[in-house]
Amino acid sequence: MIAIVGPTAVGKSDLALYLAQCFPSEIIGADSRQVYRHMDIGTNKPTSDERAAVPHHVIDVIEPDEDFSLAIYHQLAVEALNTIAHKGKSPLLVGGSGLYVWSLIEGWQVPRVGPDQKLRRDLEVRAEQEGSHMLHEELRDIDPIAAARTDPRNTRRIIRALEIWHGTGQPPSRLRHKVAPGFPALVIGLTRQRGELYREIDRRVDRMLQRGLVEEVEQLLSNGYGPSLPSMSGIGYRQIVQFLRGEMTLPEAADKMKYETHRLARHQYAWFRLSDSRIHWFDLSGAGDKNSAATLGRVKGVIEDFIS
Repeated sequence: MIAIVGPTAVGKSDLALYLAQCFPSEIIGADSRQVYRHMDIGTNKPTSDERAAVPHHVIDVIEPDEDFSLAIYHQLAVEALNTIAHKGKSPLLVGGSGLYVWSLIEGWQVPRVGPDQKLRRDLEVRAEQEGSHMLHEELRDIDPIAAARTDPRNTRRIIRALEIWHGTGQPPSRLRHKVAPGFPALVIGLTRQRGELYREIDRRVDRMLQRGLVEEVEQLLSNGYGPSLPSMSGIGYRQIVQFLRGEMTLPEAADKMKYETHRLARHQYAWFRLSDSRIHWFDLSGAGDKNSAATLGRVKGVIEDFIS
């Protein structure tokens, strides 16, 4: 398996589409937002032409009001791996969700605990009333290892960890162990100078708005997908809902989207560290057409050495 990782907007999808022309391969998404149907612009999904040219897996697999978890992702991704392998092709794992990427590469065995809706609602109410940090402290008392791996601001992930605890009676970190996945993996990392990356993120946000993100959110709301759904909490959707409610202007929503996406990019570097020796990093900073072609050639060479 070949994984292409790095922060949002750095160019992972473009590289994957190029490599799919060079090697018989299909793409497996590793994006926690592109799994939802009807949410295309705000998640920057590959276009219909791109998906027709190269088969994509684990994209558009659930409705926005359906539950999704790492366990479900892991099952779908493993099924995709087997499907691609049976075709005699190489899987290209592409995305910025470190949780999803490393779960496959490291062979995580993910606990299959179904959703407990009543418990979730109770914990959500507590998070609103007491703050997510209180739930995080509760998780720390139960499972210090899981708490250390979980952002205290990530209410959804904290609730999922507590749900596993209540469902099994065991600390989540104890249930998650690793088994060698049985296939070699090459990890290609793309990075870019911070200012350049931020400018590309800002351009992407502007393009989303030009392509009709506001209309996409309006359609989702009219179809009954409420703002409180986890799917609607993603960057872009949350801010446009606030705009539609009159809580901010559209320029303010755009600025907030850009700021939050900058923060996301910084967080992604915590999953994909430049010092991680498992990742073959390629710096795209200042890459004009000539330098971009040279970088593509170097990436292709690393992959050829890997699969030979």
